[in-house]
Amino acid sequence: MPFKHGLWISLSALLLAGCGSGEDAIDGARAQTNDFATAKNPLDDFSSGSTGDSSNAGDLEANEVRITMEVPGAVAPDAEVTRRNLRIVHPETLSVYTTNTSLQNLGSVDVTTREDAEGFTIIAFPDGQPLAPDVVIEATYGNARMRAFAADSDRDVKINPFSEYLVRNTLASYTPGELDTIKDCVNDAGGELCLNKYVWSTLADQVHDFEIDIPDNLDVPGALSLLQGRADFARYVAAMGDYALLDESSSGKISASSADYNSVFLGVELGQSFAEPSISGTGLWGVRTAYEERLEDNNGVGYVYPALTLTSFDAFNIKVTSLATDIPYDREVLLHSEGNEFFLRGSEFWEQNTHSSSPGAATLLGDTRLLAGRALYQSITGRDSARIIGWTRNPYYLDAYTSPPADESVGPDRVVGGYFSAGKAIELEPDGETLKRGPVLENHYLSALELNLLRPAGEAEFDADVLDNRSYNVVYLASRFAEDTTPLELENGLGTWAIDAVGNVTQALEGTTVSRDNSGAVSRAPAATAGNSWLISSRASILSTGTRDIGRLSLDISTASGNEEKPDVGVGASTPDGSFLAFNLDDSPLGDGLLVAAEQASSTAPETGRYRIQGVSMGISGGSNELRHFDNAELVINGATATLSGEAISVVNTVNVNEVSTPAEMIVDATFAYAQTSPGTVSFTSGNLVLDGFYTNDHSQLYLRLNRTGTGSEAVGLLLATRIR
Repeated sequence: MPFKHGLWISLSALLLAGCGSGEDAIDGARAQTNDFATAKNPLDDFSSGSTGDSSNAGDLEANEVRITMEVPGAVAPDAEVTRRNLRIVHPETLSVYTTNTSLQNLGSVDVTTREDAEGFTIIAFPDGQPLAPDVVIEATYGNARMRAFAADSDRDVKINPFSEYLVRNTLASYTPGELDTIKDCVNDAGGELCLNKYVWSTLADQVHDFEIDIPDNLDVPGALSLLQGRADFARYVAAMGDYALLDESSSGKISASSADYNSVFLGVELGQSFAEPSISGTGLWGVRTAYEERLEDNNGVGYVYPALTLTSFDAFNIKVTSLATDIPYDREVLLHSEGNEFFLRGSEFWEQNTHSSSPGAATLLGDTRLLAGRALYQSITGRDSARIIGWTRNPYYLDAYTSPPADESVGPDRVVGGYFSAGKAIELEPDGETLKRGPVLENHYLSALELNLLRPAGEAEFDADVLDNRSYNVVYLASRFAEDTTPLELENGLGTWAIDAVGNVTQALEGTTVSRDNSGAVSRAPAATAGNSWLISSRASILSTGTRDIGRLSLDISTASGNEEKPDVGVGASTPDGSFLAFNLDDSPLGDGLLVAAEQASSTAPETGRYRIQGVSMGISGGSNELRHFDNAELVINGATATLSGEAISVVNTVNVNEVSTPAEMIVDATFAYAQTSPGTVSFTSGNLVLDGFYTNDHSQLYLRLNRTGTGSEAVGLLLATRIR
């Protein structure tokens, strides 16, 4: 896209036409009050239809962007406070120019400007809004200088520490050749439309969805250092920067034009609560499990079932896949305060909430990995109560495994993966028709596992007979919270299922439990085997078109529950052929969590292979709780040994001082002895760390429980290992 070189733009000269020299104009801008009384401030318009970053793009032409500058508190302590504890200011100077991987000013871009009614500057690009990351908008205020990409998709270009971090830590990481490749993609060089030409507009917008507060005492360098130390933010930016480099071998189109999935979802939280003054600052464990949402109004009763939808379509003459999720969930929380006081907040304490991602493009790489930057909608609970709560979720990078489709008429039969997303619970204060942000009630850090299993296409129904007389390997992770002598129990297990012709499940599960008693002491119980039988049955879904079996299942102890009843053990789903099952455990004999089952493999264990490790570990010691999330580690199998290397994200709750750390990166490096242990199962052993579980028949996936032991320190977890192309 061609741009003409122009002159440096002084915003103050544009706003104050009566001023004389450039220095006088800057002095005039500094004298202005940073007053945006009639402008939209994200503090004042919390909405469940937003991903957090309130757009100020009204009354703009297609080639125009609005400039909003936000600085840390130390730069402009008296300016208007906005979201993330930043301050809105009028920039003193503004320039638009092209740049390179050395972040040099290569020459100004020809633009026109105008001022809107609230005093914001509107920049118009005669040749259209840039899409490549080589055009930046730079603003200064006092001694603060920051940049943002002009490509921002919502056209409300926020220039702040988040945008400056993005500019510094993506462009500078590329070689000149890589940047040329990205520009060729945007410009459709070679005559072929490039799949990833819109990555930069998405990325420039999504960095502003992160809910990370910048402390009052920080300047711009301090804010950038803080963002660098936030592992979730820094790794998201790095992953999206790599995503923009995908070449023409990647595809944006799934085999089917549309595919719908039943979602089984586990979210494990470690966070900090400020909601109750007497125990403000206390740490918390939380568990989120997917469950259908019942909706009732004057028109009757309807249901929202946890789901993922992939839809392929033409956008700007590019074949792309749009990905959207809507997962209602229940939540349980255990507060662990200094002095080892425990407070249970069960599922009845919280309104059912929703984990919902905004629709957006995804890339299919090698028919086995679905890649995307995902933004999540905010949600609101307690609208008619004494406490209205707004729930925010940070974006995450999706790197999910997809099974190769059987043919071009169907989608992959599963989409499985894990990711990390932080967020807040914020008290909302009604102000007329709007909801203003009030005090922060919680900071929570979430490790999520999401298993999406294909529904039958069209009007076809799931046939539960495909489960008859089959044997499965099973792994699970669950928690039990209480206010008694043992307030915290964390358990994982491994074993087998045999399902007969009428749905009876004969099981042999070996479980391991780590617990914390009410004195704070930590222990690990010897492995125990559960051999009781359960019952599996179809759970028909009540849809607008009628009642259908779409692959959802109920798991009960002895008597099958009805379609609208809560099962004894949990609700789950199956792939259409019955080879793979997953269940959300809810108030079950095992607790709340996730159970995964795959048909027992007839093949011998893989002897070689590279796998991406995604998953969660919950650790407890005498004085702390720790959540570890794995999403960018690699497991390499080579004969009788295996190595695990890469990074994980760690969050630590130090109990006696009521502190919870922000997400930090930790290095993963272990060498294992590797062996097959029984039909379809394997183990990896490295000192006090053991991973064991099962593999699928084609060796594309392993599902492993994690157990780590130590003196006064124990951990359990669940990992998904999926083959890397």
